[in-house]
Amino acid sequence: MAEQNQRGRILGIGGVFFKTANRDQMREWYSKHLGISDKGEGAMLPWRQHDNPEKEHITVWSLFPATTEYFNPSPAPFMINYIVDDMDALLDRLEREGVNIDPKRMDESYGRFAWIYDADGNKIELWQPLP
Repeated sequence: MAEQNQRGRILGIGGVFFKTANRDQMREWYSKHLGISDKGEGAMLPWRQHDNPEKEHITVWSLFPATTEYFNPSPAPFMINYIVDDMDALLDRLEREGVNIDPKRMDESYGRFAWIYDADGNKIELWQPLP
């Protein structure tokens, strides 16, 4: 089990992504009933860490087309993105623990990404934002 003070831990939820057959209808429903406004790029929900309140994070809420291959090979219609403090430390530990790790990596202007799979085969996205 991961120690709370070690590097390579989850800081929060960076995104919640799920598939839908009708993105416009779902965006309208979530906007009307829950106030989540998504104009097509996802809704950005800001938050701050309790132990680091000066740093603002965001959680992205986004609808994907039902035909997306972004979640593959996961059978789930959703994917959670977790913010991590140290991608390399986390992946090293998960590899030692025998976790199924996708070999793909992605570096973007807003952070580093990697993917792992839970015991049910659900794809999980890991995101280390740039400082």
